Amino acid sequence: MRRSSVFYAVGAFVALLVLATVAALFFTAHKPAGTGPVPVVVGGDTPEASVQQSVALIKTGDFAGFWKHALPPADYDTLRTDWTRPRPDDHPITPEDREDFIKNMQMLTEPDAETKLYALARPKLAQLKAQYSDQVPVMIGIAQAIAATGVAQSKELTNPQKQQATEVINVLAPWAQQVPWFDQARAKQTISVAVATARKLDIKTPEQLRTMDFDTAMQKYSAGFLGIKQALAIYGLSIDDVLDSVKVTTLENRNGHAHVRLDYVLLGKPLSTESDLVQQDGRWYSADMLQNVRESHDRLLAAPASGSSAPEPAPATTSALQVKPAPVAPAQASTNKH
Repeated sequence: MRRSSVFYAVGAFVALLVLATVAALFFTAHKPAGTGPVPVVVGGDTPEASVQQSVALIKTGDFAGFWKHALPPADYDTLRTDWTRPRPDDHPITPEDREDFIKNMQMLTEPDAETKLYALARPKLAQLKAQYSDQVPVMIGIAQAIAATGVAQSKELTNPQKQQATEVINVLAPWAQQVPWFDQARAKQTISVAVATARKLDIKTPEQLRTMDFDTAMQKYSAGFLGIKQALAIYGLSIDDVLDSVKVTTLENRNGHAHVRLDYVLLGKPLSTESDLVQQDGRWYSADMLQNVRESHDRLLAAPASGSSAPEPAPATTSALQVKPAPVAPAQASTNKH
């Protein structure tokens, strides 16, 4: 197996765990009646309604609707306009990166890809199981320690956020240590999900990924998110179960500011997190999300034009959002004190 393929597999596994962590950390549950589309309204009548509507949209993978609900109209319009602006921190796509991306997407979308990929994976899984099955728990334990250290040393997270992230890591790690990652039947199901998702994404080059407009990107994010949810469920982690377990309680609500607690269950373990919301024009929105989206817009406008000199570094106290808002970003932005 080529080095790039190994990195691709490892990266996919890490992405699944990160998604599980983010979903468990920051979403509250709301079960929409029926299975049809969730109606989109701007903001919420109450803090609880705002959070519940956000989760209902995320749960169905409606990220376009999520952003329309989660931001005041002016900020939503700004986000859409900013989406296609060049990012000064985007790294150039190397020929090797481009070649690997195209090759991987072709492998996932070619005719009879499921059968071909499983034929390649089956002997490799048997080999990996024989060589590394005893080492996987140890490797995950090491990764757990590294992740916990990174959280503890983070300068961007508050102490409550660090505590919450550590608690989630401490729940996910034991699960990951027990998951039969080399099981042939589960691997076959996961390959089918990956192939179906890749075909829905229909992305052929990395340039195509970078130049999507807002509406197209939201459609792709939806397909990817729903595919990842399916894959996680195969290995025993249901994101929907986590979302459906959460209860929201308003701890304080006065003068247009509200503080809520979200209680939820992750893999049988009860956890909680907290979030601040603000009222604007009679509607409720995440305080952190509004701040982060607006700061991201300000930094984008202040970025030097291509070829010009870079400005002096910002003070250490200035927060930084270095990437476009993504489907998991609203979740992170929706919390304040964990």
